[in-house]
Amino acid sequence: MSNDLGTTVLSAGPLLLRPWRADDAPALIEAYRDPAMRATLLTQVMDEAGAEQWLRAQQEGRESGSRFGFAVVDRDRGGALVGNVALKYPAPGSGSGEVGYWTAAPARGRGVAPLALGALGDWAFEAFAGDGLMRLELMHQLGNEASCRVAEKSGYDFVEVLPARPPWPLDGHRHVRLRAGAR
Repeated sequence: MSNDLGTTVLSAGPLLLRPWRADDAPALIEAYRDPAMRATLLTQVMDEAGAEQWLRAQQEGRESGSRFGFAVVDRDRGGALVGNVALKYPAPGSGSGEVGYWTAAPARGRGVAPLALGALGDWAFEAFAGDGLMRLELMHQLGNEASCRVAEKSGYDFVEVLPARPPWPLDGHRHVRLRAGAR
């Protein structure tokens, strides 16, 4: 992985997508206090030790080139943490990657997720064009209508219903965004 990929910062309107930092721990813990996040995310951050572990995993993903997580902060609100977006890129030449996201409760309904996912997808297709990245997938559990709306607003088309499988107890949706010009 080139060093500049590991330090990438993206801009999306008032949002800044930057690598996670150790000083994000308090805001991360606060975001995870939201019952809706705790109900839908596999990883739980309950305290400082959990935040440190989560942040370390983000750094290790960047260093290995397998996962690029970005803290989403709102420059119009004093740099407040408003969400997270991540690209999981399995292997050069595979042609596809997966995106994920969450939005902090106080920022929901303001268009944070579609704006951040749009910037992430644009960056991913450009940064990994030489590796053949042509397809990004966004998956969520069935019944999460908000994630369906986010996917649609972010340019991810609904493709199929996925059967439940561990660790997910419910069926899910797969949405896909293709690189411009891809089929």
